[in-house]
Amino acid sequence: MYANSRVPQSAQTGIHERLAELVDRHRREPFRKPVLDYNRAAFDASMAAWGGASNANAPLILDAACGTGASSVLLAERNPDCFVIGVDQSAARLDTEKGALPGNLCLVRADLVDYWRLLAERGVRLHRHCLFYPNPWPKIGHLSRRWHGHAVFPVLPALGGIIECRSNWRIYVEEFAFALGRLLGREIAWEAFVPDEPVSPFERKYRDSGQQLYRCEVDLRDLRSAA
Repeated sequence: MYANSRVPQSAQTGIHERLAELVDRHRREPFRKPVLDYNRAAFDASMAAWGGASNANAPLILDAACGTGASSVLLAERNPDCFVIGVDQSAARLDTEKGALPGNLCLVRADLVDYWRLLAERGVRLHRHCLFYPNPWPKIGHLSRRWHGHAVFPVLPALGGIIECRSNWRIYVEEFAFALGRLLGREIAWEAFVPDEPVSPFERKYRDSGQQLYRCEVDLRDLRSAA
């Protein structure tokens, strides 16, 4: 059946009790794992595609963990004056996007942990930063596998732009807003929403399954440095 997806199940009922401690530790201790060569090559290729596009130096949109790239295609079509880079670590998922891609889109196979750090290293500032329905890792013991619990998370605010996280699990978005707010030193809002036009097949299926969807959207374009 089509509209039969389920909300992630978890023993958690609210923000993880260790999240604040984890975010503070990651802010104090920068993630220093060496960047793998294949990720650096993929990053360089995507930067070359951006610079070589017909609208070179166009505002950059990053579709993080883009899956099949369907959301990346939609972002490129909705934002013709921008350049979109969709990043996912699965070649199999990326290969499912058939047909000609928009000229303002580049799909890249890379590990986001390295890709994010390379963007920061290069001093790239994003126009928009999209994290649409990341793996929720809903088990209590999996906190550090969620993006906001990962050691790379303090890099994200430094990339600027309008950052948006969407999920069909309320706690994920609530935690994302809390972690981002802890880094920035201010309260960050999140909300329930209903998409007028789903950004991906996943979002359409969640909506059509009658699930409540959630998002956190923050404008970081005036941020000069991460808190």
